[in-house]
Amino acid sequence: MTLPADPTREQAVRRGQWLTWATIAYNSLEAVVAVGAGLLAGSVALVGFGFDSVIELGSSLAGLWRLHADVSPQRRARAERHALRFIGVCFLVLAAYVLVEASRTLLARERPEESIVGVVIAAGSLAVMPVLARAQRRVAARLASGALAAEARQTDICAYLSAILLGGLLLNWILGWWWADPVAALVMVPLIAHEGLEAVRG
Repeated sequence: MTLPADPTREQAVRRGQWLTWATIAYNSLEAVVAVGAGLLAGSVALVGFGFDSVIELGSSLAGLWRLHADVSPQRRARAERHALRFIGVCFLVLAAYVLVEASRTLLARERPEESIVGVVIAAGSLAVMPVLARAQRRVAARLASGALAAEARQTDICAYLSAILLGGLLLNWILGWWWADPVAALVMVPLIAHEGLEAVRG
């Protein structure tokens, strides 16, 4: 005899899928704009932020796979483990990239140009990401999913990175502190690496 599906759980899964698609759409736009603006301005923090958006796309796809596997407890458990580890690896790749690029920029004393587009995208993400993260946490709690909770933390981190990036860009723009950009990028590294290690360990 097949037990009826939990309608509340099904609603949570559908909400989670909708939120994940919304995150994918926003991060796709964010990645293109941030990387483009960062390359034009020579801003390692802005390029790193865009690369973070690409990493988040991978994490969101892993989260989407986890949600699609929710129909079966066996598939759910397997997808949970694999998605959580994949998201952790994404964090660690991002941390390594930002560390190398920011250190190189500081040593070479490369001065980024001012980027109004970068300021706008950072401010936009600072407004959007906390809202998405809050909704994702509710879905993760309802489904008791560590993988979805990790995805929500990554969205939270995107908000933190937005604040750090915005500060670095404004300091460079208003005060001419060129080193604020790579230093802001380096501030991101411990936070990103910690979350990556936690996710990989499960």
